Amino acid sequence: MASKEPVKVLTIGGSDSGGAAGVQADLKTWTGLGVYGMSALTAVTAQNSLTVTAVYFLPPAFVNQQIETVLADYGATAVKTGFLGQSAIIAAVAAALIEFDLPHILIDPVLVTHKGAAMFATAVLDAYRLNLLPLATLLTPNLPELALLAGVEMGSLGSVNGLRTAVTKLHDLGTKNILVTGWREGDRVVDWFAQDGEIRPLPMPYIETENRHGSGDTLSAAICAFLAKGDSMLTAIQKAQKVTQTALQNAYNWQLGQGHGPLNHFDLQIPSS
Repeated sequence: MASKEPVKVLTIGGSDSGGAAGVQADLKTWTGLGVYGMSALTAVTAQNSLTVTAVYFLPPAFVNQQIETVLADYGATAVKTGFLGQSAIIAAVAAALIEFDLPHILIDPVLVTHKGAAMFATAVLDAYRLNLLPLATLLTPNLPELALLAGVEMGSLGSVNGLRTAVTKLHDLGTKNILVTGWREGDRVVDWFAQDGEIRPLPMPYIETENRHGSGDTLSAAICAFLAKGDSMLTAIQKAQKVTQTALQNAYNWQLGQGHGPLNHFDLQIPSS
């Protein structure tokens, strides 16, 4: 029997001890979508549905070594980054990624708390702009993260023109494609996709549930999987939106933890288009 090589994807980010977000959400998503997931940890966290009680960052050189060791042997069609947290780690990640010919690098910039408050100093933002944004095939900030990276006021992002101004600033830094998430519009949530100087809305129904911790990770991981499988950027995003909606719907009646619970990655459905 001829051997078959699976589609391989790598996540670079933090470990969530509660299993809801971070590399755990990525790996669950990838298993559900039938791709082979690998991981390089940047930090180990102690957290649950209520709070994060501790974060332990791994040495930047070790982060770099994990990435290089995996890619030198397995390779990967697509890579995504999540929680990085330190400028030295960001530089180490970028240095490792530059060594390999990677078709898709998805940067999910984890920069704010779930309430939208900035978590890191300016040096971390500068490290993203200098080291990672020029490498990004796709950047997936939420609105507060877009404001931080573009250096604009959050209030300016309430209009399409404001969004266009912000994403243009990031395009100028070398980022090819940008998906801005988290725009709420009545009973819809609208992601905005910016490509080739154009920005277009990609609306979805808003699902009212407390179990949404890890939704951003699930979305970006699913995009990564579909890109690795050969879909176009727009198709990968639209499929990933449907997958995330399914995981949110599956978790609607879950009772797991006392706070914001995780998505349900069991029985994910792979959209045909």
